[in-house]
Amino acid sequence: MNAPYDGDRAQGTGGPAPSQGAAPGTPVPGQVPAPAPALERDPYVQDAYDHDPYRSHDLSAQDPVAEVLYDRASHPPPPPGTYQEPGPLYAAPTAPSYSPDPRVWAQTPPPEPDGPSRHLPYGDHATTTQFVGVDSLVTNASDEQPEPDAFAHLYRDQEAAPRTPVEEAPVAAPAPSKPAGRAATLLKSSALMAAGTIVSRLTGFLKTLAIAGAIGVGTFNDTYQIANTLPTMIYVLVGGGALNAVFIPQLVRAMKNDDDGGQAYANRLLTLVVVLLAAVTTICVLAAPVFITMMSPKIASNPQQMDVAVAFARYCLPTMFFMGVHVVLGQILNARGRFGAMMWTPVLNNIVVIATFGAFIWAFGGFTTSGVNAATVTPEGVRLLGLGTLLGLAVQALAMLPYLRDAGFKPRLRFDWRGHGLGKAARLAKWTFFFVLANQAGLVVVTQLATWAGSVAEKQGHPGTGFTGYQYALLLWQMPQAIITVSVMTAVLPRISRSAHDGDAAAVRDDISYGLRTSAVAIVPCAFAFLALGVPMATLLYAGSGSGAQNIGYILMAFGLGLIPYSIQYVVLRGFYAYEDTRTPFYNTVIVAAVNAAVSALSFFVLPARWAVVGMAAAYGLGYAVGVGVAWRRLRTRLGGDLDGAHVMRTYARLTGACIPAAAVAGAAAFGVTQWLGSGVTGSATALLAGGIALVAVFLIAAKRMRIEELNAMVGMVRGRLGR
Repeated sequence: MNAPYDGDRAQGTGGPAPSQGAAPGTPVPGQVPAPAPALERDPYVQDAYDHDPYRSHDLSAQDPVAEVLYDRASHPPPPPGTYQEPGPLYAAPTAPSYSPDPRVWAQTPPPEPDGPSRHLPYGDHATTTQFVGVDSLVTNASDEQPEPDAFAHLYRDQEAAPRTPVEEAPVAAPAPSKPAGRAATLLKSSALMAAGTIVSRLTGFLKTLAIAGAIGVGTFNDTYQIANTLPTMIYVLVGGGALNAVFIPQLVRAMKNDDDGGQAYANRLLTLVVVLLAAVTTICVLAAPVFITMMSPKIASNPQQMDVAVAFARYCLPTMFFMGVHVVLGQILNARGRFGAMMWTPVLNNIVVIATFGAFIWAFGGFTTSGVNAATVTPEGVRLLGLGTLLGLAVQALAMLPYLRDAGFKPRLRFDWRGHGLGKAARLAKWTFFFVLANQAGLVVVTQLATWAGSVAEKQGHPGTGFTGYQYALLLWQMPQAIITVSVMTAVLPRISRSAHDGDAAAVRDDISYGLRTSAVAIVPCAFAFLALGVPMATLLYAGSGSGAQNIGYILMAFGLGLIPYSIQYVVLRGFYAYEDTRTPFYNTVIVAAVNAAVSALSFFVLPARWAVVGMAAAYGLGYAVGVGVAWRRLRTRLGGDLDGAHVMRTYARLTGACIPAAAVAGAAAFGVTQWLGSGVTGSATALLAGGIALVAVFLIAAKRMRIEELNAMVGMVRGRLGR
């Protein structure tokens, strides 16, 4: 395997670049004229003094560190017609006219060829473009540098016509002082999104703690969770999946091809979303009782719970309108290289909801003292919680407007939808709709079974074993996925879309492999951490909700290992979306939803009520494991039979091998501390700390011995960011 290319590569051999207008062979002042080339040359030593005798090789194609940062889309092969025709089979190669001559100290560099080979991608100048190695990029990653616009090349063709080049004195290309490039921009964008997602998820957990402290984790919280889940389900079903999966590639293409940089297309899309969601929201608010009955027949059978659930739903359902506005504005910013706003604005929503439930605790007392339920809650309390939830989503959506102005985008209502590409996007979104429908159908089945089992288990003295426990454990379990995988793939997705549009299957494969292997470094250890430390995590976070916290921990442990196929599925499906193939993800999701629903129903009928939801959590990961096997084979076929499977499987196998002993040691340490100090706040915190330290230490030792390349690359980048 080739080592990473460390150093800069400029035009020529390091000497001054020739004048663009100079004819070949014209002497340059201050230099010794090159002697006439020798009549006969030894073909085996003609490159002995060449700065880079292997320049025709792909310097990053096989290197384990550099290939994850290498962007083939930015270095395409020369246009057809510029390759040198092959000579006779066994004839010695012809010596070039400007081959190195050891007798001349500073010879005239060869002139640049005329024609298409002079032009580098995206309009870069051939005499000044330089490249830096991966080692330099990692070592100096902590240096501050202005962030380039990752999408500037998409609309450079809209600028004024290039001027005729003027002859200038030959000047040597300056050495790069700081590494810059699209790989550095990608890492920077991923770091920004990861930071925003971390803060958003942390405040989201504070929100769940506030909700649990105000209304507990039992059946009363189930009514709020179902009402708050309804708008998300309907929004994703109506258009949310299409916005995320279909319209990013369409926006990128509009920015590249339209004269206005895609602004008119984005405004048409925004108008369509506003009109559609306004109509759907009005209908759903009127039909709130029907949706509650569909989601939970058990709650609908109790008149008091039904009244509270319907009241919550009529406050929460309008949030789907603001969800849609927030998502489409965020995707417009993502297409323009502004990735931070969509990750940071949910923090405002979480803050508003935390303040709302804090006000409820201040007015009516915490759950441990008030014991509030559907029969004792007042209409004022329901109104406070409902309005606070609606206000949080409204603030989140409206906070996007300053970012749009800063990006130069002016929102306008445009109703001229016909003939501008929205029809094509709608046809692509058809299969995304079926995709989401299959996914939501499985969720409806789980919701019905979980609320029923939770109601029965709570009467037996086991709170926290229903739909609320399922949702809270799922939220905690999805945190690594949202921080790592989603952040990496959101930054990579526009690049994958461009590579797929250009027909570069190798670049798509490399980016998919990069996303899988890079995210696995964090996803696999987190999955085993949930398996080993799920109970102390839940008892520490939800200690204020009473005895139901431990049952949430058992559900979290059951989710645990399913995080690995869940993350893989997310990355693999991005490959289909890049090719505008939404039918294959639909069929794949049908398989996942069917397996999830079937195993969840089996758990409901076979297991006791207390453990039924634990079985449903395990069924969730099992469904994605089956779906990954199907999606992997189909994407491999789509990319010509190669998906870098051996490299990816080797990475996951080594990470799993390092995590198994780490999880065993961590689980034993946490269990011992819990037996000694109990499962209260102090005991849970100590157990989680001891188990976490043991898991990280054993994992790093085992991973170092296994020589996991991706972990070493990540450690190197972290050290570079810290300046060490």
